[in-house]
Amino acid sequence: MIPVLKVIAPGFHTTIQDEGRRGFQHVGVPVSGALDRNGYLLSNALVGNAPGAACLEIIGTGPELEVVGASVRVALIGSAGGGLEIAGRDDAFVGSGRTVRLARGEIARVRLGGDAFCSYLAIEAGFDVPLCLNSRSTYTRARFGGFSGRPLQGGDMLHGFADDAASREEVTFSAPRDLALDQPIRVVLGPQDDYFTALAIEELLQGSYIISPASDRMGFRLAGPELEHKSDYNIVSDSIVGGSIQVPGSKLPIILMADAQTTGGYPKIATVISADLPVLAVRGGGRTVRFQAVSREDAERISRAEHQRLTKMIQDIRPESSKLISLEALYHQNLIDGVVDAKV
Repeated sequence: MIPVLKVIAPGFHTTIQDEGRRGFQHVGVPVSGALDRNGYLLSNALVGNAPGAACLEIIGTGPELEVVGASVRVALIGSAGGGLEIAGRDDAFVGSGRTVRLARGEIARVRLGGDAFCSYLAIEAGFDVPLCLNSRSTYTRARFGGFSGRPLQGGDMLHGFADDAASREEVTFSAPRDLALDQPIRVVLGPQDDYFTALAIEELLQGSYIISPASDRMGFRLAGPELEHKSDYNIVSDSIVGGSIQVPGSKLPIILMADAQTTGGYPKIATVISADLPVLAVRGGGRTVRFQAVSREDAERISRAEHQRLTKMIQDIRPESSKLISLEALYHQNLIDGVVDAKV
C-alpha cells in the first residue's frame, strides 16, 4: 500500500465508495457504493481509471488533503462552481470536471458548489483499501468496508496504487455536465401500487415534493402531499431495490438509496428508474422532486440511451488546450461574409 494523501480536515461526510457490493442482498448486506453513479463514473474516467476504482464521495463540506506521495493526479466531479483550491499556486483554483497533478507537500481544499448534494474525487489508479465482500465501498451503519468502515477523520492516511503520476497534459470534458435539477424523476408504478387509492397515485404524479434535511445515504425522505393507503400500511416484508418508494404510516414517501436495507414491510407505490437515480442523488435537502410515470419498456429504453450519452461524454474528454478554441461554437458562426469575385 502506497501513501498518497493525508487528511488534514475530513469535511462533513467523506467516504470511500466504488460501484457497490453486489451479490449479498440475500444475506442482508446492502449494495452501498456511490450515490451518484454517474458522477463516480465520470470522475474515474477523467483520471483514466478502469470502471470500479474506488474514489472519495463527499457530502456537505469538502475535505482538506495534503499530498504525501511524490505526486498524484486528481479530478473532482460535482457542482459547476465547485473545485480544488491549491495552496501556494498561481493557478490556485481548479474547477470541477478537470484533472490536475499535485506534488508532494501541496495542500488541496475541496470547495463544493451549492448545486450537487454529493461530489466525487478520484485519483489516478484509485484508492487502495482492503476489499470487503468484493468491494471497497463504505457501509457506515455496519462499520465495514472503505476506510475502517467509517467516514474519514483528520490524520487518516489514504493509500493508492501509484506513488507518482506521470507528467502529461491535463484533460477536461468537451461540455459541462448537466445536473438536470429541474427534470422530473421518472418512475415505474408498483410493485404495491394497488395498496393505494387512485387519489394517492394522482397526488404522487401531479404533486411536488421537497427532499427533507433528514435524508441520508439510506433514504431520501420527502415532504409534500400525503399518499393515502387503501387500508393497512404493512405488508409481509419483501425485497428492496435502489429507488423503491416506500410509504409508511406517515403517508409521506421515502425513496430508498444506496445504503438501503435489503427487505422492508411498507408498501412501495413506485420505483425510480435506474437512469434517474443519479439525477435524484445530486439533489440534497430543500430540492424539489416531481415524478413522472413510465412503462418498464420505456425505463429500459431510457437506460440504454443514458449509457450511450455517458459513453459519448467519456469519449469526448479532451486536453485542456483544446478548450481554448471551441470548434462546436465556430461551426455555428457565419465566418464568411462579404465575398467578392477577385477576378480582374
